[in-house]
Amino acid sequence: MHASDTDLIYSNPHKQVKDFAFDAQVVEVFPDMISRSVPGYSTIIDTIGRLSQQFVQENSNIYDLGCSLGAATIAMRKGINVENCHIYGVDNSADMVKRCKLHIDAFKGKTPVTIIEGNIQDIEINNASMVVLNFTLQFIERSQRQALLNKIAAGLNKGGLLVLSEKFNHGDKVADELLIDLHHSFKRDNGYSELEVAQKRTALEKVMLTDTIPEHIERLEKAGFNHISPWFQCFNFTSFVAIK
Repeated sequence: MHASDTDLIYSNPHKQVKDFAFDAQVVEVFPDMISRSVPGYSTIIDTIGRLSQQFVQENSNIYDLGCSLGAATIAMRKGINVENCHIYGVDNSADMVKRCKLHIDAFKGKTPVTIIEGNIQDIEINNASMVVLNFTLQFIERSQRQALLNKIAAGLNKGGLLVLSEKFNHGDKVADELLIDLHHSFKRDNGYSELEVAQKRTALEKVMLTDTIPEHIERLEKAGFNHISPWFQCFNFTSFVAIK
């Protein structure tokens, strides 16, 4: 990895830590940032690809909502083994979309992909067999989360799958502090300093608003999903499968 690809955004003291944004600076170091910050990220991406082999239906649409640089899109493109499908990746960061298109072009596949710059709340979901929200919902206003899940469920075909990955809060103060401590230790083991951990936490505290696992499950049930299960957890990160 080149030095310019290494996440050093919070390595020096900031006079004022700004709210986190998926801007050009983050895009440059995003693969390094997410692999060193999210435990099990590669496992989640690999599993999304594996799930696409099982759940993507012929003649259907697939959506990667909050696609960032397209890791989940590429994993699904590699995994899909049926005909006449189309993947739509959506992100509201112009910088992410620009770089994502380059990544998608570099990984050729038989399933066509369209990358869209826009808010995922404004995207129509129809004839879908698989939808991915990979660490995306936590950046959506809480008041808008149920409506988004309702829209996804309404646009999924029978037997369609939603993969929802999120950082969560435990709801129990002692357990929550333990999981946060374990996560911070994970980040330090991956080379982040105490300063970087602290400043990143400050940058995210008003932007990324987490829910508890029961809150996520309740929303998914209200949206109309029939089969819901957490399939992955490491520290305060989890991923659900929800089948219509």
